[in-house]
Amino acid sequence: METGEVLVIDLFAGPGGLGEGISSVTHTNGNKPFQIGVSVEKEPSAHKTLTTRAFYRKIKELDSGLEDYFNYVRGKLTRDEIFELYPQQAQEAFYETLEEPRALGEDNELIHTRIRELLTTHQGPKIVIGGPPCQAYSLAGRSRNAGIKDYKAEDDHRNFLYKEYLKVLSIAQPDVFVMENVRGILSAKLNGKVMFPQILEDLRDPGLVTEVSDVAKYRVFSLVVEASDPNDPQYLDSSDFLIRSEKYGIPQARHRVILLGVRQDIDRVPDTIQPMEQSVSVEQVLSDLPPLRSGLSKQKDIQKDWEEQVQINANKLKNILKSRFDREAVDNLNLEPMLGLERQSSRFLELEHNIPAHIQNWYLDNHPGCVLNHATRGHMTSDLLRYAYSAAFTKLSGGISPKARDYPLELAPAHENWDSGAHADRFRTQAANKCATTVTSHISKDGHYFIHYDPQQCRSLTVREAARLQTFPDNYLFEGTRTQQYVQVGNAVPPYLAQQIGSVVMVLLESNYAGA
Repeated sequence: METGEVLVIDLFAGPGGLGEGISSVTHTNGNKPFQIGVSVEKEPSAHKTLTTRAFYRKIKELDSGLEDYFNYVRGKLTRDEIFELYPQQAQEAFYETLEEPRALGEDNELIHTRIRELLTTHQGPKIVIGGPPCQAYSLAGRSRNAGIKDYKAEDDHRNFLYKEYLKVLSIAQPDVFVMENVRGILSAKLNGKVMFPQILEDLRDPGLVTEVSDVAKYRVFSLVVEASDPNDPQYLDSSDFLIRSEKYGIPQARHRVILLGVRQDIDRVPDTIQPMEQSVSVEQVLSDLPPLRSGLSKQKDIQKDWEEQVQINANKLKNILKSRFDREAVDNLNLEPMLGLERQSSRFLELEHNIPAHIQNWYLDNHPGCVLNHATRGHMTSDLLRYAYSAAFTKLSGGISPKARDYPLELAPAHENWDSGAHADRFRTQAANKCATTVTSHISKDGHYFIHYDPQQCRSLTVREAARLQTFPDNYLFEGTRTQQYVQVGNAVPPYLAQQIGSVVMVLLESNYAGA
């Protein structure tokens, strides 16, 4: 297939993780066959990130395009100034992202009209990608909903946003669709009935739900388990559709349901993505980023005060840890504060990278020579001690983050439920020698679940560190406030996983059209 032959319609796009991965797939002839025609996103900061990235893709091959983009992310050019340098590409980027935030279900007339416009000018293969928002399906979301008086799942519009996906399938009738969602979709119930089998049936025949005639039907495949019958791909267990990202080169235990739909007239069976021999650890993808100190909240933030507090904590921690771990190991553990640390740094240290070879270029190609979105949040002084304890405990235990029961009484926070077992993981260190736990949008709240493995830094992860765990390239700029950036990263699909899925789709389409 030649460059630009495959039209991509990206729904519920977020900051663009799924689109980034699929659009980066490269054919052996050097062409990139997937071209994003439209990306739909309603959250303003994510939409801004999405538009910036669309603009980057359009200028990076132009003379001075990369250099000007780097000047923008380094703060030497404003967003308006760089758009003025490339007015045509800026216009195309805004066109791609529908000029402003748009929501399926609310802006359907505009969105559907745009999709139809694209279909009239594109005669080649096309794919629809995206995952309907998952708050109502997620286990955490269902727990929150259970606490809402008179909550009824059948009245929650979020349970039915996938039907907006079906409407687009009915309009575009793509060769292939990729639909992503949280693990909780497998067990979510409506009126006491598990929803997932019905969702599968709806995706196999979208026209039946949308009441549109002459709509193509689809076979729905797992990307990790081969179908026993390619012509009728029924799977023994719904968990066959679950992708465990850490098995596929992602430094994070992110388990997501991803469905691959293939139009029935395409007589081809997709490959599965292949597991990688070695997992990728947190330290491998974070160790080359500049060390930072946390801020001090609830008081004036002064570097010297932070250093003094961490020093006081170090002395306390030595005694606390010796009651549990080998005294010599504790004595050899450096808990002293790193002096002179800043709260944010764009300085790319260019240390020797520990990033595994299979993913190093993915992160570092077209590197801006600086680190983006790398700034810390503030923490209370009492939490500095808990963070240092958690990180030190995790290091001394070989990678086991302490539970609530592992904290001495003097470090217990003043929470009524601390000893109940309900908050056993309230503080969680991301162990250096393991893949991370799932990066979620909760990282925007307080960072307690995402403590950096280095006890000398006493802090939670930055947006850039979370983005590394999600496999966003280093030149990917997240727009908006820091809180908004965390939410974007936490809600995204890992782009490197999306690239592997895109490669499967490319092989499938090439095989089909070559044999047509």
